[in-house]
Amino acid sequence: MLNPSRYRIISIGKIRKKWIQNGLDLYLKRLPGLTIIELRDGNLQREAEAIRSAKKSDEALVILTEEGESLPSVQFAHRLQELGSQRLAFVIGGADGLSSEIKASADLSFSLSPLTFPHEIARLLLVEQLYRASTILHGGAYHRE
Repeated sequence: MLNPSRYRIISIGKIRKKWIQNGLDLYLKRLPGLTIIELRDGNLQREAEAIRSAKKSDEALVILTEEGESLPSVQFAHRLQELGSQRLAFVIGGADGLSSEIKASADLSFSLSPLTFPHEIARLLLVEQLYRASTILHGGAYHRE
């Protein structure tokens, strides 16, 4: 099963919209142990340095990018389950995305959608999908097929 305390989200930029923060707070209560690290936005090089500094040595780097693998929620849940107890650092870039260096160093790459979202909404979508994955694997009623 999923252990949210083994996951961290490293995200460029701050949450400015209250409704997004309210949604994040709701899902974070449901995923005890999941942490979010906010990094200051800037140019791609500075953001890449901040991401490298924030990532722990025992974490696999999982980037969210439009070029990443796109999976339905059930398959996403099973992919996370396959990773077992591995620590994961999910990375959400800023307005300019992620540097080619960060993309090249990623262990995994996922796409939340073929659509492009502001980083704030991408963060909310990721946290919701992590919660959904947890309920899928635990047989909860949240996810309906």
